Amino acid sequence: MSERTAHGRGGPADAADVLGGLRVAVVHDWLVTRAGAERVLEQILALFPQAEVFTLVDLLEKRDRGFLNGATVHTSFLDRLPGWLRRRHRSLLPLMPLAVEQLDVSGFDLVISSSHAVAKGVITGPQQLHISYCHSPIRYAWDLQHEYLRQSGLKGVRAALARAVLHYVRSWDSRTANGVDAFVANSWFIAQRVHKVYRRQASVIYPPVDVDAFSPGAERDDYYLAASRLVPYKRIPLIVEAFAGLPERRLVVIGDGPDMRRVRSVAGSNVEVLGWQSDGVLRDHMRRARALVFAAEEDFGILPVEAQACGTPVIAYGSGGALETVVDGVTGVHFDRQTVSAVTDAVRRFERIEATFSAAGIRRNAERFAAATFRERFRGFVSAEWSRWDQARRDGSAPAAVARVA
Repeated sequence: MSERTAHGRGGPADAADVLGGLRVAVVHDWLVTRAGAERVLEQILALFPQAEVFTLVDLLEKRDRGFLNGATVHTSFLDRLPGWLRRRHRSLLPLMPLAVEQLDVSGFDLVISSSHAVAKGVITGPQQLHISYCHSPIRYAWDLQHEYLRQSGLKGVRAALARAVLHYVRSWDSRTANGVDAFVANSWFIAQRVHKVYRRQASVIYPPVDVDAFSPGAERDDYYLAASRLVPYKRIPLIVEAFAGLPERRLVVIGDGPDMRRVRSVAGSNVEVLGWQSDGVLRDHMRRARALVFAAEEDFGILPVEAQACGTPVIAYGSGGALETVVDGVTGVHFDRQTVSAVTDAVRRFERIEATFSAAGIRRNAERFAAATFRERFRGFVSAEWSRWDQARRDGSAPAAVARVA
């Protein structure tokens, strides 16, 4: 028996079995809440229960840590800063490249980074396979830089400093792409960003959505629904303003955030603003709504899929992930501009064809994004990449980072 076989590292045929014996590190930007990126982390840890987690800061309360499934969590020096500074972790962007490079993953065979900021910049060696699941290249450093700077309100020296920091982050982010052996993107939209920014191909594996937690309602009520964090890029005030021009139609808004004052200022008597609500209340409103109205450009966008899991059509801005999750004329309708007139026209178009939508058919579309499907495809991708990489290593050839569609 060869030394490699004795260590459980056979050829491609037994790669799936080998994965269970690998030392696996999962690098995640930060642990602050359980949002979309954390759902991906949860499923990766379900696939690799032996994995250890590396992250910049860990602010999760004990009651919110269940999805980590008991995994050991290692943090960077940023996690040892005073609490008030750690809670403003996004303001620590200038230190994040240094912090992620100090995370020591040298003792692991397989490194998986789950990255929407800097996680993919972790340093790995030639005897390690690094697969990066990319939620997005750093949005506020690349194509959304100008929008970010406008919204920040920074002026003078502070604005100049912010531009210099973002320039540094872009240079670092581009360079560290060379340390990734294979990219996975959470949508074709993000795969295009990966190619634009890093000049690398990425396979597409859609993130997991807990579609089993949702089911179609028995009856529909006569209202439309808009729900999300009330932050500028979600464009909730745009939706509210559009319904101000449709006074005969009801809109329910669920969510809270910095745009709340603006939402209330443009809301007419036909708009009910509920603020933050529990998951159960949100789910109940999604099951009974005529349609979900969604005006954000998202990398993927979990909420439209959850609405479809309820059998609810989606009226969505036709850009980003919504183009891949909402089928125009079948599970909803698209509008092509983020303007009041485009939203009102889309609502009227939806109503003209509303009777043609099937709750069961809409639900079937959502099932494409189930967590079990993510696990199957991601494990298959990692197995194939490990087999190819390990075979090349044993043959003494340089493994080429060739992307595949999983």
